[in-house]
Amino acid sequence: MNSIEASGLMFRYRKDLVISGIDLAVGQNESIAVIGPNGSGKSTLLKLLTGIVTPGQGRVSIEGVPIQTLGRRALSRRMALVSQEGSGQFPFTVMDVVLMGRAPYLSGFQMERAGDLERAYRAMETTDITNLADRPIGMLSGGERQRAFIARALCQDTPILLLDEPTAFLDIAHQVSLLSLIRRLHTSHHKTIVSVTHDINLAASFFDRIVILSGGRVFADGRPDRVVTERIIEQVYGTTVLVDINPVTSRPRVTLRTDSGI
Repeated sequence: MNSIEASGLMFRYRKDLVISGIDLAVGQNESIAVIGPNGSGKSTLLKLLTGIVTPGQGRVSIEGVPIQTLGRRALSRRMALVSQEGSGQFPFTVMDVVLMGRAPYLSGFQMERAGDLERAYRAMETTDITNLADRPIGMLSGGERQRAFIARALCQDTPILLLDEPTAFLDIAHQVSLLSLIRRLHTSHHKTIVSVTHDINLAASFFDRIVILSGGRVFADGRPDRVVTERIIEQVYGTTVLVDINPVTSRPRVTLRTDSGI
């Protein structure tokens, strides 16, 4: 049984067709990066897979269950989402935000239990923000806030984790640290990972399967070495590149051809 299945997805923003006939199956314990140029439909696809928006046509199933039949609590126990839209405008501490990940497991006005607090601390340790636990979320830098939202998703403790540009606002060290963490969650904790990213090289280095979107459609889908090619990248992004093998990861590496036209 697949963790996520989408078939015939169509979606419009007003009159603009953003997603056009996408079929996608995500197997259990798969690690997938979704890449593509700006406006290709990456973030919209993630919203469709999580039920935030409803497709004009097509369907999405989570672990074999149609998503529209799942209540928000049941869905939140199956998948956690880290989006680009987290706000720091509310007067919550980092601990408050991380503990929100336990909401699907609490009823009514039930207070967090010792086990919930333990999971929150463990998530903060994993994302290197334990020292920020009492800091107001609005006082954090963009990178710190991003790690707090990722800690909240980890605290939610779901088998499926979806991330929309998880390395946005992060410096190089924290990009590598975060993606190494995502890789460990996939390999050691058997989580299914779907991550939208604009960084082709990070996608090729840390994910086992890459889905490339172009114009709201799946242009290519497969292992990094099969889809991160000069021909495909040039067709999708409209720029000349060099693709070789990263000597550290043995994965494809994309370099812009700055000599073009010179």
